[in-house]
Amino acid sequence: MRQNKSNRYMPLLMALCVVVGILIGTFYANHFSGNRLNIINSGSNRLNNLLHIINDQYVDAVNIDSLVDKAIPQILADLDPHSTYISAKDVQRATDELKGSFSGVGIEFVIRNDTIRVQGVIKNGPAERAGILAGDKIVSLDGKPFVGKSVTNEEAMYRLKGPKDTKVKIGVLRYREKKQRYFTVTRGDIPQKSVNAAYMLDDKTGYIRIKSFGDNTYPELLIALAQLSQEGFGNLVIDLRDNTGGYLQSAIQIANEFLPAKRLIVYTEGRRSPRKDYPSDGHGSYQDIPLVILINESSASAAEILAGAMQDNDRATIVGRRSFGKGLVQQQMSFNDGSMIRLTVARYYTPSGRCIQKPYVPGAEHGYEDDLMERYTHGEFFSQDSIKHTGPAYHTVIGRTVYGGGGITPDIFVPEDTTNVTSYYKEAAMSGMILQFAFTYTDDNRLKLNNFTEMMELSDYLVKQNTVEKFASFADKNGLQRRNLMIRKSHNLLERYINSRIIYNIMDEEAWIKYINMDDKVIDTALDVFRRNAAFPKKSAPANKGKKGKVALLHGTDRIPSPTGTEMIRHDISQKA
Repeated sequence: MRQNKSNRYMPLLMALCVVVGILIGTFYANHFSGNRLNIINSGSNRLNNLLHIINDQYVDAVNIDSLVDKAIPQILADLDPHSTYISAKDVQRATDELKGSFSGVGIEFVIRNDTIRVQGVIKNGPAERAGILAGDKIVSLDGKPFVGKSVTNEEAMYRLKGPKDTKVKIGVLRYREKKQRYFTVTRGDIPQKSVNAAYMLDDKTGYIRIKSFGDNTYPELLIALAQLSQEGFGNLVIDLRDNTGGYLQSAIQIANEFLPAKRLIVYTEGRRSPRKDYPSDGHGSYQDIPLVILINESSASAAEILAGAMQDNDRATIVGRRSFGKGLVQQQMSFNDGSMIRLTVARYYTPSGRCIQKPYVPGAEHGYEDDLMERYTHGEFFSQDSIKHTGPAYHTVIGRTVYGGGGITPDIFVPEDTTNVTSYYKEAAMSGMILQFAFTYTDDNRLKLNNFTEMMELSDYLVKQNTVEKFASFADKNGLQRRNLMIRKSHNLLERYINSRIIYNIMDEEAWIKYINMDDKVIDTALDVFRRNAAFPKKSAPANKGKKGKVALLHGTDRIPSPTGTEMIRHDISQKA
């Protein structure tokens, strides 16, 4: 009987003990946890606890999400220069760069005087079907004014791009009209080409320019090769200048087209990523065609994989200047909120065993970004003897010496020509004054210029218009004082830059590339290689003459224009939306 009574009170006693335990625990937590969060604290726990403390106890209200967005990039920056964080709002823009298409209105635009100017309308795209024309000024979106300081490339892209089949009302001012016109544009898929030029340099030599390595680069290349085959090409130039990289797989597929079976293209290896080899399968259709690859200091990542594979396998002659030196492989990882990181998980190595990643100090971003300017100052753009190699020597299949530790050094070095560069030319180009003039001139003469369908005809016409003199007058009125002696010295450079931009405004990117390639010394050197039957390297002509004594994404570097003549001309193109 006594035992039954004690059993009856046992649950009540246990519940009371639990309550007392909770009260004691809460008392000690409130009074002592501010000083010591845990006896053993890992780094990740400290970060989580810090955010909780800030959220609970900081004097003012804090947006924790915003704080995390600022903190993560700082953490990744202390790892290496290419591990990056992309916030949820920027993910779409970051991934669009390498996709075969994006959803938008289908225009190319520039921003001049705080206003969007339609530079080109994509053929058969939504904007063209709605009635928008090149030269229109976009002044309102969805019934609200869109002019002034709020008009940036980022904001314009955000407003004009959007999900497929959604609508945007665009208000434009047309040339010599004061009343606003309105067009309702239904967004659609806009093709994003990464092979932006394919044509014949001469009767025997085809030319292909690849500006990035995206989803559709390989099929685009096959189409370009088929087009050139119909025109009877027997030699091929692939231009990778200013190509900052992209997807590893695209570079491997392209390399495979030119290599015999069982040749190593590239391999990757990291602390938690076992070595993975990527060999050729022997099914490529262009294994025997004479090939020249063009590179420069802004060729990076996947572009360096292709150039390195061709060089180490003695399959092509590499012409130009030393490439950027990006040998780190990023993997994309997404968070639940839609943001993502690109984390370096491995290094890539060319077939000879080179890791061509240039040296870097973790956390020292500015020094890494300033490398190209240091190369310019050191004289590397102008003399092959100024090239510094920090890595060991390696050997190609036939025994030529190549070097790691900082980019691909070309087999044939072509210096940047600064003979006629003056301070006037530099200021005109780097200030954007030439771009402003070219757009204004195009706009004022669009009816006449639209009559030209061939690039050479338009080029000849522009020469007769003395666009350099017209530019000098325009610039003088807009703050760039006339310097007649400098203008005469830089006349050819000025004319080439000005006319190239007008051609781009009226025609397309391929016409622009054809024009700037006409007197390009790197192109001339490539053609000379074919004339000498020297496209297939021989051991007697060693490489690197400048030497004395998820998704694997090889994300490149932002373009850093060299302050010289032709590089300014090659770089600037408009945005697409």
